[in-house]
Amino acid sequence: MKNKSVLSKILSYTKPYRGYLVLAMIFAVISVGLTLYAPILTGNAIDKIIDEKKVDFNGISVILIKFGVVVGITAITQWLMNLCTNKLTFCTVRDIRITAFDRLQIVPLKYIDAQRQGDIISRMITDVEQISDGLLMGFTQLFSGIVTIFGTIGFMLSIDLKITLVVVLITPISLFVAGFIAKRTFNMFKIQSETRGEMTSLIEEMIGNQKVVKAFCYEDDAEEKFDEINGRLQQCGVKALFYSALTNPCTRFVNGLVYSGVGIFGAVSAMSGNITVGQLSCFLSYANQYTKPFNEISGVITELQSAFASAKRVFEIIEEEPQTPDAENAVVLTDADGRVEIDDVSFSYVPEISLIENLNLSVKPGQRIAIVGPTGCGKTTIINLLMRFYDVNKGEISVSGFKIKEITRDSLRSNYGMVLQETWLKSGTVFENIAYGKPDATMEEVVEAAKAAHCHSFIKRLPKGYMTVISDEGSNISQGQKQLLCIARVMLCLPPMLILDEATSSIDTLTEIRIQKAFAKMMQGRTSFIVAHRLSTIKEADCILVMDKGHIIEQGTHQQLLENNGFYANLYNSQFAVS
Repeated sequence: MKNKSVLSKILSYTKPYRGYLVLAMIFAVISVGLTLYAPILTGNAIDKIIDEKKVDFNGISVILIKFGVVVGITAITQWLMNLCTNKLTFCTVRDIRITAFDRLQIVPLKYIDAQRQGDIISRMITDVEQISDGLLMGFTQLFSGIVTIFGTIGFMLSIDLKITLVVVLITPISLFVAGFIAKRTFNMFKIQSETRGEMTSLIEEMIGNQKVVKAFCYEDDAEEKFDEINGRLQQCGVKALFYSALTNPCTRFVNGLVYSGVGIFGAVSAMSGNITVGQLSCFLSYANQYTKPFNEISGVITELQSAFASAKRVFEIIEEEPQTPDAENAVVLTDADGRVEIDDVSFSYVPEISLIENLNLSVKPGQRIAIVGPTGCGKTTIINLLMRFYDVNKGEISVSGFKIKEITRDSLRSNYGMVLQETWLKSGTVFENIAYGKPDATMEEVVEAAKAAHCHSFIKRLPKGYMTVISDEGSNISQGQKQLLCIARVMLCLPPMLILDEATSSIDTLTEIRIQKAFAKMMQGRTSFIVAHRLSTIKEADCILVMDKGHIIEQGTHQQLLENNGFYANLYNSQFAVS
């Protein structure tokens, strides 16, 4: 992705705010025009006091009044220009961030699984801020800089053609220097952004899992890894800053050449009588103003390199292929009857590594299906396929007689209630977390759900009860309590189908017995899929699927499987063997 391509994509987000862009350019032209008019007033004033015996005080007074008006209007127009560019920049960056966040909602789950979370966070926050900084400097200084260059040339041409040519002929040196530096800074800033994302990812992992880090005494290794990444960030940062720091002294050297050229040729012209001393003063002022934008634009180019490198990473998210959209005639599934058919389904996360092959299953409404087997056999994968987090590679899955590819994803998932082993709570009150799937729920409904999930008693003991704010990911309550809140969340919605993936793994035995009773009541008349390692929790299942290496190798009731004395019987006996 080249810079031109990135720039065109950024500019496409400015289209809704072209009014601010046009106003900024108008104010820039007015501001620069008045700024360039000021040296003419200064030159005229100098010409009126060139002879001590012929000082035109009246003329000077008029010029001073004009000068004051020019300065005042210039200040106002510069303020208005900055106001417009700020509005343009922040609205543009806001839209880019919204687009990137919206795309994250529709990308396939495999994309999220394949990325480091810290890197995605870095792209969404740090990289977008870099774009903001680059655009703000670019819009503010680029507009006024370009107008200043062309305006200065116009004013200089009106005074003397030869001296103007001297200025213009030296200009390409500055452009060459800026281009040379820009090419090298982009690569350095790109590497810097990537390394910064790597560091964000590491910090997010270490802070989010401090207990594990300390439990395994990983502090020294984590610090060593951090130092290694930090060292690389320092190296690429120094190189990026080195090249960007070359911009100012190099362009100032060229500025010196321009100023010297104007001074020499201007002095010769003044002595020859071709221009006045006031005009020479005006020319020297223009020489400074002409070269100043090159310094600013060079700095802008350096800043834009960083912005482009960051924008490239953000646009990689925006341009990521979205998940397969719902079919045009997709059915909105309401009140599913719980009938599920899995017909000759094959699936693998990585094409080279097979996982589920030729899986067949017929689930009747209201049945409780337990899925057991060793780690990595495909239990959770079946859940991912049922919820259509992933699409099957081969075969079909049907719910209530409809192929799930013919059902809208939202309506399909709303007919499932899911409690996972890995709990998730958002920052907010206990009430908001339980009502997450039903935002319009009343307090009475939430309390009833909490009572059914056996978490009402501990909620009442919290400082503010149901209005207690849970910190990020529920770090101020226990793991078991978090699990109970997640169960209450499903109890509130009570959809026609349930998925319980090790739902009681973090709950003590006494509470588990009560939860199992609540689940039994909740599962009445509802199709339920129960993934379990503790086989004692699935004895009452209507059908137990025993999986190994992506295949169902046994199925039947608990008693039938024990009598078969096969794989399931070995699993069960290994858990309850008497020493």
